[in-house]
Amino acid sequence: MKNRDRRERVAVAFYKALKNFGTALPILLGVVLLIGLFKTYITIDMITYVFTGEPFRDTLIGSILGSILTGNPITSYIIGGELLKDGVSLSAVTAFIVAWVTVGVTQLPAEALFLGKKFALTRNLLSFIFAIIVSIATVLTLEVIT
Repeated sequence: MKNRDRRERVAVAFYKALKNFGTALPILLGVVLLIGLFKTYITIDMITYVFTGEPFRDTLIGSILGSILTGNPITSYIIGGELLKDGVSLSAVTAFIVAWVTVGVTQLPAEALFLGKKFALTRNLLSFIFAIIVSIATVLTLEVIT
């Protein structure tokens, strides 16, 4: 009897999970399409044009762009390396990489749906602030070491 009850609970849980996935699918599809549009229409040349050489302003712009152009860590290292080659400051690139991986503006609707609006907004705001702090701390640490 216990085995049958367990199977029924698993079946009910599976059905609920499948139903929730079906509800979230349009939002997830929208997030994927938005990320694809950003990656298609915002080139490296456009990004490097924005940076002026002012450390705090570049760090802030790097954090903002990284927050909007969300991606995975592997691509952020490649983009960061290219940005450094093009003369973008280390603080801006570090802020961009940290925000790219930790903040997700384009993914915010899906995150709010699954985890709650307050949690999603708080996590993204804190991640944005810490992207700036980590960037500044990284650059200062490297200046002390070298």
